[in-house]
Amino acid sequence: MEDLDAPFEYEEPEGFDKNAPVVDTSKDGMRKIGIFVDIQNIYYTTKQGFNRQFDYRRFWQEISYLGDIQIANGYAIASNNDGQRKFQDALRHIGFEIKLKPFIQRSDGSAKGDWDVGITVDIMEAAEQLDHIILLSGDGDFDLLMHKIKEKYQVKTQVFGVQKLTAQSLIKSVDLFTAIEPPLLK
Repeated sequence: MEDLDAPFEYEEPEGFDKNAPVVDTSKDGMRKIGIFVDIQNIYYTTKQGFNRQFDYRRFWQEISYLGDIQIANGYAIASNNDGQRKFQDALRHIGFEIKLKPFIQRSDGSAKGDWDVGITVDIMEAAEQLDHIILLSGDGDFDLLMHKIKEKYQVKTQVFGVQKLTAQSLIKSVDLFTAIEPPLLK
């Protein structure tokens, strides 16, 4: 079981200015993009696969050249950890809306804290207004969702995930799989 309350080891990139605006490269007539990030999944898979963190700022800059980012949601577990709050604030500054869910510790010692249903609902509600949906996760539970929105709404579907830790069923369900590699890590 993943330790969902583990501290994020977030450090500001060299030269990072938290007060600097993020460049908006949107133009009329550009592709409408929605980004949905399973933050815990990306954190643990990049840590396990590379022992590094995902570079959300670089990702945002690359995606912004593809079109107009209409929605950018990050899904995380609420925590009193200062590192996580700092990390979430950095994501907000980049342009992400952060949705938090409480971490639930059950009496039997097991824990609950995943966002699969919330991410699914948000993607289903947004799909009709978007041209391109990008999911950052390696979780195979999203394969049916990605297949369904591609079929029903004719939207381009893309997943970013750590290659060896992303479910093959998810990779096969989308138009484009982008392996998270060192250029998107810090």
